Amino acid sequence: MNKKILQLALPNIITNITVPLLGMVDTAIVGRLSESHIGAIAIGTQIFNLIYWNFGFLRMGTSGFTAQAYGARRLDEAVRVFIRAFVIALAIAAILIVLQYPIALLSKLIFNASPTVLTLALSYFFIRIWAAPATLGLYAVKGWFIGMQNSRLPMWIAIFINCINILCSLLFVLVFHWDIRGVALGTVIAQYSGLAVGLFFVVTRYGKIFRRFFKTQSSENPKIRKSENPKIRKSDHPTLWRDILRWESMKHFFRVNGDIFLRTVCLAAVFTFITSESGRISDQILAVDALLMQFFMLFSYIMDGFAYAGESLVGKYIGAHDRRSLVSSVRHLLGWGLALTLLFTASYALFGVDILRIFSDKPDIINASRPFLFWTLIIPVCGFAAFLFDGIFVGATASRAMRNTMFISTAAFFVLYYILLNLPLNISTSSISSYQQNNILWFSFMVYLAARGISQAILLNKSVYNKTSQ
Repeated sequence: MNKKILQLALPNIITNITVPLLGMVDTAIVGRLSESHIGAIAIGTQIFNLIYWNFGFLRMGTSGFTAQAYGARRLDEAVRVFIRAFVIALAIAAILIVLQYPIALLSKLIFNASPTVLTLALSYFFIRIWAAPATLGLYAVKGWFIGMQNSRLPMWIAIFINCINILCSLLFVLVFHWDIRGVALGTVIAQYSGLAVGLFFVVTRYGKIFRRFFKTQSSENPKIRKSENPKIRKSDHPTLWRDILRWESMKHFFRVNGDIFLRTVCLAAVFTFITSESGRISDQILAVDALLMQFFMLFSYIMDGFAYAGESLVGKYIGAHDRRSLVSSVRHLLGWGLALTLLFTASYALFGVDILRIFSDKPDIINASRPFLFWTLIIPVCGFAAFLFDGIFVGATASRAMRNTMFISTAAFFVLYYILLNLPLNISTSSISSYQQNNILWFSFMVYLAARGISQAILLNKSVYNKTSQ
């Protein structure tokens, strides 16, 4: 079982690591232009993060449904899931393109920056938005490959996309002098190139099951002769698209993904609030928390690789009704989580300040971060179960349980934060310090992470293990 987990997890970890690498290269490229360009690329990137983060269900929902179909040896259903997800991805992308001007207007209201920076950010946005069909289509492609127990193809696609993006950005900015527009155009070209490669792999690696599916669909559509039943028309019989996009299947697809969408909205609310509240405390605390959050992100890149492995294996064993292998895979995943927790906690304890220096060379910010470094030791302890159970529950398509536990955890975060924030006012007339307020913010965040893992552990048997008997 450990071998299966590593075969699925390691390529996903490599895929995750390429994401921050690309962001660093884009920042380095525009960093040669001006301070305004750096701020613009940061705002432009954040706009798309807010947009695409909410449509992550296209990947998660697709992987869960596909893995279960794969485990049940229903490859025809796996094909239906792919086509269904891909069509929905393109439909959402079309809506985003149509609504690009209202989105741009809303972005101007959300982000505070100088007119110069906002103008540059929106020029980036209006070019990159045209990559929406490719970006969301890739969500469906990646989720489908993971569900089909193949995490290497998404890895190669991600590496290919990042290489194309870097080369195009360098060419357009440093040679053609298209400034931030060149970075945006490089992203558009890279996304469509990646989608083309992804679809190429779908055809070359899985062309047989698609051909078999279309052949079966054609043979199952009866040819009605007028002499047999003149009242029945050919249009009364299900077509290929009616079969794939039939209401019951679409309703189930949207119900599961709707729950994942609401769960993601809560996730985005918590992280957006942390950034907003840090800035409200002080500019220095905002910078400190931005650095400390990199420790969380670094841990998440690794744990997400194992969470993706959980999606593949859990969905496969539920589809095959193999409870014994299902329980074994969950236990082994949690074992890996505990081992990595110990490794990261020890690494952060020994090299925390050195890691800070990687992200910043400002002595004042590093010194201001030192009193809060102990929170980085708690991040792996409180967070590992939340990451792994997310993958396990996605594989089981237990989206309602994911949604409900996220509701509980998010409510716990906000309620606890405001209770603790106002507690000193009940016992003293002195105001709370920025140091205390930031500690309360991080303590509430740790409770939020732990609550997610604990609540999902409580529902594990009902929401995951019992699915093998359904």
